Amino acid sequence: MSEQMQVTTADLCDADAAAQVIVLPWRHYGGRQCMQGPVVTLTSPGSVGLVRDTLTQPGDGRVLLVDGGGALTCALLGDRLGGQAVANGWAGVIIHGAVRDTAILATLPLAVMALGSCPKRGQLESFGQSGVPVHVGGVLVEPGRHIVADEDGVVVLPSPPVA
Repeated sequence: MSEQMQVTTADLCDADAAAQVIVLPWRHYGGRQCMQGPVVTLTSPGSVGLVRDTLTQPGDGRVLLVDGGGALTCALLGDRLGGQAVANGWAGVIIHGAVRDTAILATLPLAVMALGSCPKRGQLESFGQSGVPVHVGGVLVEPGRHIVADEDGVVVLPSPPVA
């Protein structure tokens, strides 16, 4: 999604009763502030394995939402995985947890949101679940829903917004 997003999250909330806001203290870490696309979900408690496996697949403009349980004890995304996301066409990555390599993430043409940063990488093993509904910030997010995120926050919709 370009920085000139047609519909803002604030406008979506005003216009669409189905819009659900994931209310958490998100911070922007990527070189882009806005993202939108169909959501791919996964749980990844302390492991970067499933995140890596997912971002090496074609993104096709989708948004990856990683439920790391809100933990800030290790990072689930860094510069290398961020580079993979860019190379494979992901619109953005939202981490319910921490990221690292924030100075480099800020230079990538990728929207990245997380709760914080931590220099320690998560475990390399692949554990967790992919393609499952996740509860983040009081919202049940099902795979295939649509996410729109900007400077104001993260909104989940049942289908793409109409501009």
